[in-house]
Amino acid sequence: MEKTRVAIVGFGTIGTGVARLLLDQGDRTARHAGRTLWLEHIADVDVTSPRDVDLPLGVLTDDLSRITDNPEIKVVAQLIGGIEPARTIMLRLLESGKDIVTANKALLAEHGPELFDRARELGRSIAFEASVAGGVPIIANISQCLSANQLTSLRGILNGTSNFIVSEMEERGANYDDAVREAQRRGLAEADPAMDVDGTDAAQKLAILAHLAFGARAHWRDIPRVGIDKLDPADLRYAKELGYRVKLLAVASLTEEGLELHVSPTLVRMGRPLAEVREAYNAISVVGDAVGRVFYHGLGAGQMPTASAVVADMIDTVVGRTKITFQTLELWSKDESRVTVRDFAKLPARYYLRFTVKDRPGVLANIAGVLGRKNVSIASVIQHEPDQNGDVDTVPLVIMTHTATEGDMQAAIEEIDQLACVHDQSVRMRVLEA
Repeated sequence: MEKTRVAIVGFGTIGTGVARLLLDQGDRTARHAGRTLWLEHIADVDVTSPRDVDLPLGVLTDDLSRITDNPEIKVVAQLIGGIEPARTIMLRLLESGKDIVTANKALLAEHGPELFDRARELGRSIAFEASVAGGVPIIANISQCLSANQLTSLRGILNGTSNFIVSEMEERGANYDDAVREAQRRGLAEADPAMDVDGTDAAQKLAILAHLAFGARAHWRDIPRVGIDKLDPADLRYAKELGYRVKLLAVASLTEEGLELHVSPTLVRMGRPLAEVREAYNAISVVGDAVGRVFYHGLGAGQMPTASAVVADMIDTVVGRTKITFQTLELWSKDESRVTVRDFAKLPARYYLRFTVKDRPGVLANIAGVLGRKNVSIASVIQHEPDQNGDVDTVPLVIMTHTATEGDMQAAIEEIDQLACVHDQSVRMRVLEA
């Protein structure tokens, strides 16, 4: 059978998984590609650490030029994380005539226009299914399978680490720090999990999906985001009492006023598919004007789910499907954004609010007065008795609002937090009903 020589740059967890699939499942990949994907080289700065794969002699090297200078290598899986040296290496690979497959969402979110323009200039392609939602084929579905639709809404749980942490807190009663440590123990969180828990990772992925789905040119840093790093188990209990679960949601919704974009912990009504996503799974709910609502669910991280997406992209690239799609879509081209991003302050939503207040008459009236002056209407109130094991002089006050704008809600919270009857900082989360 004909051979197409391929290579891997970056031999970490994902690179190891890709190598395993290429070497151990060669017959499978050949059946789908119509030719053998021959793993010629793996380049990495570390050539001594043990990996869970048996490599043929001479495959592993610390010399990138053995890939860039070999014209027989056609496709390279570039699996280095971060921005640099990943950006420089990708440009070098493109300029040496290689088509690229990558899982690096941070690099695409930061330098997508530069890299894609350069690939087009050189007649090369970049495939990136593994950059969002791991093994869930959301990139192909949005860019190809749903291309007959005008997409109107995209809501997703795009970070499996955060979802695992929230699940641990909700289902096992763990506090935030213990849940993070458990995620690290299982290999789901880095030693520094900041980008996962502060919403950065989800915002980077949302920027990519919003570009694919709506032609938006929003930089991920400009997407309003709140993470789960300040999430209190008490709010998970109160949300459940109200019939909701808390999920870190990334939202892109097309309206007459423009595109709504944000990432934040959100109350999702129990029984809805997004509310039932557990552990380290990702899920994306997409709405198109022709197909209606479609739901994608699967492992969004981990060695083999991500390797699955990388190898599938390598097969598509070898066969030629990627080149056709890449040229047709003109992703991150010089074209202007097809949509305007809405002013975040004007976005409407219902809200969950929690205040720690003095247990005395008139407090609710004071808070309700501020909300009323800021055009925020109360839908329901929960107030429990003081915790006998804690501060008996304060009580939690939970309020669910009717629809209000983000700006009015923010102004109300800033004023309420200054009231003498309010202790600590208030908690505010958006509520998703539909």
